Amino acid sequence: MLRMLLGVIVGFFAWLIVWVGGEKILSVIWPAFGVHQTAFQAALTEGGEFTADSTILLIHIILSSIVSAIAGYLAALIAGENKRAPLILGSLLLVMALLKAAMSWPLVPVWYHLLFTGILLPMTIIGSKLRSTN
Repeated sequence: MLRMLLGVIVGFFAWLIVWVGGEKILSVIWPAFGVHQTAFQAALTEGGEFTADSTILLIHIILSSIVSAIAGYLAALIAGENKRAPLILGSLLLVMALLKAAMSWPLVPVWYHLLFTGILLPMTIIGSKLRSTN
């Protein structure tokens, strides 16, 4: 039980670290990405206008898929099993994504909210399945 809980916690923090790190790297190598992120954050915190760029939103979805798979793999590795820990982690990530979607609903298109939230749990579970093949 302790290993499962540790797997969920490590997976969650790994997701956050790799997500933020990925965004920072993308902002450095692609300045338009950073400008988009800054404008989104300003619109979210201060209100105001924001025009979402579909290409950047798709990059977010790809990044989220990769990060979720990594987090699921780590959760399964640490937990020593690839069933409960990744499912709990994926559910936790889904709850966080739903909260983010509720906060940012008017700023980005519905398709983005649906795809972003819809891939978190499946990609976490897929990442956990990679552990069993090692």
